[in-house]
Amino acid sequence: MKKANKTIILIAIIFIMLLFVFKVFNIQNIVLKWIYPIKYSEYVDKYANEYNLDKLLVYAIIKAESNFDPNIVSNSGAIGLMQLMENTAKEIASQIEFNEYTKETLYEPDVNIMLGTKYFSNLVEYYNGNISMALTAYNAGIGNVSKWIANGIIQADGSDIENIPFKETNTYVRKILRDYQIYQEIYK
Repeated sequence: MKKANKTIILIAIIFIMLLFVFKVFNIQNIVLKWIYPIKYSEYVDKYANEYNLDKLLVYAIIKAESNFDPNIVSNSGAIGLMQLMENTAKEIASQIEFNEYTKETLYEPDVNIMLGTKYFSNLVEYYNGNISMALTAYNAGIGNVSKWIANGIIQADGSDIENIPFKETNTYVRKILRDYQIYQEIYK
């Protein structure tokens, strides 16, 4: 047998063995759980439940916003796990009568997730349960979304999110919806 044929057979055997190992030890699921983790579950579970959100959607938002880094600050000044702007956080804290709010508390996972889930819940309610529109507003702001709808750029039902004119927001919404679906496949 030629050396090339032996190499091809060896590669095929290794490939089959790897497939077997992946299947037996469920490596794919282990890798996916590492890429799409469940962190801060005590807070995510609590506030997702309290504000009537799917906790897996909240994980997808946190993954996209901060990749679970509570100390991250964006170029625009958004802070923490759910990347809250200080004015938005202050408004939500006032709405829920959270008197311990300070800018520094936005770095605390409990506070950031509490305020972020409440804010996102408000957006979901504002857009009549439409997750795509709520995500669009979470990233671009209600004012921009209202303008886009009024100008016929996007539909109020969120059926044409591919038309979102801000490239960052367009990518953001698609990424979270994709990650949400992956979280559902892994953890449900």
